Amino acid sequence: MVNSWKMKVYMLTLISFLVGTSQYVPVGILDKVAASVGVSVSAAGQLVTIFALANALGTPIVMLATAKIDRRKLLMIALAIIVIGSALTLALPGFGFLMVSRVVLAIGTGVFLVTAFSFASKLAPPGHQAGAIATVTTGFSTALILGVPIGRVIASAFDWKAIFWGIGVLCLLAIFAVARTIPATQGDAPVPLSKQLALLKNPKIAIALSVTFFLFIGYAVFYTYITPFLNAVSPMSEQAVSITLFGFGIATMIGSKLGGFMADRVGITRTLVGGMSINAVVLLLLSTIAGPSVITLPLLMLWAIASWTSGPTLQYNLVSLAPEASGIMLSLNSSFLQLGMAAGAGIGGLATGGLSIQSTSWIGAAAVLIAIITLLVSVGSSRSTVQIQKGQS
Repeated sequence: MVNSWKMKVYMLTLISFLVGTSQYVPVGILDKVAASVGVSVSAAGQLVTIFALANALGTPIVMLATAKIDRRKLLMIALAIIVIGSALTLALPGFGFLMVSRVVLAIGTGVFLVTAFSFASKLAPPGHQAGAIATVTTGFSTALILGVPIGRVIASAFDWKAIFWGIGVLCLLAIFAVARTIPATQGDAPVPLSKQLALLKNPKIAIALSVTFFLFIGYAVFYTYITPFLNAVSPMSEQAVSITLFGFGIATMIGSKLGGFMADRVGITRTLVGGMSINAVVLLLLSTIAGPSVITLPLLMLWAIASWTSGPTLQYNLVSLAPEASGIMLSLNSSFLQLGMAAGAGIGGLATGGLSIQSTSWIGAAAVLIAIITLLVSVGSSRSTVQIQKGQS
């Protein structure tokens, strides 16, 4: 029989899938959302920008303000915010109100995930905390694998708003599930924002976070507009688009696993440089030779794998730089990731509106190249410092 704590973690994992779907699903249906509210695809892409900004800036503030609240209650509040955000998506007309609903959803999503990760580690017995957090993380990342293509299928068969009907109703049910199964747990002492920001004074940490920022600018510039890109360079049926998005999700999972494996075998720096180099090269190829599906789709899958080898590696690198503040480091990394996503989606919107949809791939490659240069400069500087110290001794 499965242990009771495991059942609770599995429930949080399932809810994380719903929460993650609310974040990722617009990418797969961006063209349909744009047509529905009467805006361009580039304008609709700003829904991703505003979500990422609200998540990056709003979540830490809300977590600080609610640090002493019972964690079960906070999970329920976060889910209630997501229900409200889903209702706003359905009820209020126009693109402006849709932007407001994305802000509400972003804050609810961010607060739920941070709280769920913390809660999972407390539910699990000693020796199982890391695995419990990883399980909840899997639920969120599965939204990219299953939630996006399923959302595309639903949007094609019914209407894209039907997705948020489902998310709202299921999150409402999740509130009752949390109330009945999750035990009350006191919050932690809040970590002052000044203490979190003080870590940025460490050059190694600041540079590592800069790599995250530029890498995810490159990712978001292209990924936000991946469906319009496919429709433009390699037109395909709705079913084929959904299958492609599903394959993309599987590729991201492979990349994430591969990144952790390679970091253990060849080291953090080599894994990051190798993955980001392939990332940049494939984006350049997508901007030049993409067209027939036999060329475009393999390149797309290779890009997904290469992109996601860097995710766990960047996290591991940051934790290794400040193991005594691992929670704060992961929180900062998440904020810089979301800020990069926001900037990338915004830049991609400008590019698709003023240039062409194909321009998103080479602009993304340029941002990834900046991340590579930043990392290499950091590594070179660290080696020089070590040599100087050896010479002085």
